[in-house]
Amino acid sequence: MALTGAGISTDSGIPDFRGPQGLWTKNPVAEKMSNIHYYLADAEVRKASWQNRLSSPAWSARPNPGHLALVELERRGKLHALITQNIDELHQVAGNSPERVIEVHGTMRKFMCWGCGMRGPMQLVLERVRAGEEDPHCRDCGGILKSDTISFGQQLVPEVIDQAMRAAAEADLFLSVGTSLQVYPVAGTVELARNAGARIVIVNAQPTPFDTIADAVFNESISTVLPQFIPGQESAARSLH
Repeated sequence: MALTGAGISTDSGIPDFRGPQGLWTKNPVAEKMSNIHYYLADAEVRKASWQNRLSSPAWSARPNPGHLALVELERRGKLHALITQNIDELHQVAGNSPERVIEVHGTMRKFMCWGCGMRGPMQLVLERVRAGEEDPHCRDCGGILKSDTISFGQQLVPEVIDQAMRAAAEADLFLSVGTSLQVYPVAGTVELARNAGARIVIVNAQPTPFDTIADAVFNESISTVLPQFIPGQESAARSLH
């Protein structure tokens, strides 16, 4: 099974959060927009968040060779599950089966109402922002709208976390890709898989807290390294670069 974080999407033009060029590293104020308490309490934070959503590079991003390598693993019957901390849905766009992708932090491609829980396609709300609504509210109940993602301070969905933990415990090989492994409970899947007998492989630009227990660690480009794990994918990766 695989666990992916923001690092797998950087080669698709989507910056990560904690890396040297990360969103929060370069602009600490941006972290407020990812905190549910600031978001709900401050209309200015919400207005800035909607402008960020409108201009997000994720809308034009395309899957890179790292994403496609995981699709090929699934095609060959080797990928049992794909836990992702990402909200961009590039795994599904690349071709991974939605039923195999466990989105622990939700998706930016849908909106949700904090008041009544209604959900729908994000583009419907972004059209309202383009038309001039700075802080659009729910048309059903008047509640605050946000992306259907898990913000800091917001409770994770227990059923989704349980699904991720079960998948980790069943793995023969645990492949951690592009994640700093600092955010729990998801980082705990590494220990869970290890204790269940899985081999651990980590591919990440920066060191992680679990490097010492991993069977292999690659601090190299995900788009370069990941296809090399799969015979026949190296040439495909080169043609995409």
